[in-house]
Amino acid sequence: MEETAAISVDDGGRGRPAGQPAEPSEEAPDQQPDVRLSGLRKTYGDVVAVAGIDLEIARGEFFTLLGPSGSGKTTTLRMIAGFEEPDAGVVELGGRDVTQLPPYDREVNTVFQDYALFPHMTVAENVEYGMLVQRAPKSDRAKRRADALEMVRLSGFDSRTPRELSGGQRQRVALARAIINRPRVLLLDEPLGALDLKLREQMQVELKAIQDDVGITFIYVTHDQDEALTMSDRIAVFNEGRTEQVGAPAEIYERPVNRFVTGFVGISNVLERDGRRFTVRPEKIRMLEPADDGAGLQTERGVIRDVAYAGMVTRYLVDLDAGGELQVVRLNLETSSAEALEQRGRQVTVGWRPEQAVAVPEDPEETRMEDPK
Repeated sequence: MEETAAISVDDGGRGRPAGQPAEPSEEAPDQQPDVRLSGLRKTYGDVVAVAGIDLEIARGEFFTLLGPSGSGKTTTLRMIAGFEEPDAGVVELGGRDVTQLPPYDREVNTVFQDYALFPHMTVAENVEYGMLVQRAPKSDRAKRRADALEMVRLSGFDSRTPRELSGGQRQRVALARAIINRPRVLLLDEPLGALDLKLREQMQVELKAIQDDVGITFIYVTHDQDEALTMSDRIAVFNEGRTEQVGAPAEIYERPVNRFVTGFVGISNVLERDGRRFTVRPEKIRMLEPADDGAGLQTERGVIRDVAYAGMVTRYLVDLDAGGELQVVRLNLETSSAEALEQRGRQVTVGWRPEQAVAVPEDPEETRMEDPK
């Protein structure tokens, strides 16, 4: 393992008692990960929310915890923040054990989905509130407030109140308030969930740009796969309190390690042929015309059962003669909606390159392992 960050997974719930020190680290201070979780476990009665995970997040990473509801991602974030105490395991920030410390003694700030702005305060007062609590000099507060608002493109909004702002602007105020104190780590718990699709997509780009500017480690929780793939340096895919796979977005998408990751991240086509189960992503599949050369492709015949015209692309659902179905995506370079819909019921040949088919193990336990480097 050569990269800074690594993941190993479930220790069977046998993690260290909460707060018991991890093995001493020999890393130099500037080589320490910003966040290290060791054997972290949390239960609520009989429900295991986090099942003993080990995780390292490097300094300056945009790291996303991705998973469905109830997978343990938000509980993990809350244990990093100090809002929840683990039953077992250790939370370290910059090499310092903070497991038993309250939230206000940790070098983290959190941005929530509901923004948690003070409605009776102006934008300026909301943004500099943390510095006011810390009794920072007025001149410092003004300078850093101006810098933070400029960074989130809200210069000149100082005197407005939250009710005079749009949803996207309120989200930016919450972000400015979180970064003004320059925390080591910024935790973001689905902060874009309340925004409409177009604004959410715009804010994804802006969030990543802001993170690049400030250089703070971002840990981002979401169930939205597109959001995770768009913004992240690395992604941890959560399921039932465990991490199924960790890696760069392209690795997660192109090389899922098991059926859960295959089905949860993006649209997947899972086929079984000759006892071998594999997946091929829809955009990798070609619908061949009679004159097309299929040399070098794995091909199958089928019938187009359904067509969905979606503006930029058309999605075709093909029932294969050999069994199973494939979803195929084609760009509408010269195809109108009427032409696309006329394809329903047509016999077609589909094909893909053999290297684009990825083997999919059935049992996640077979693939819960350290992130390969």
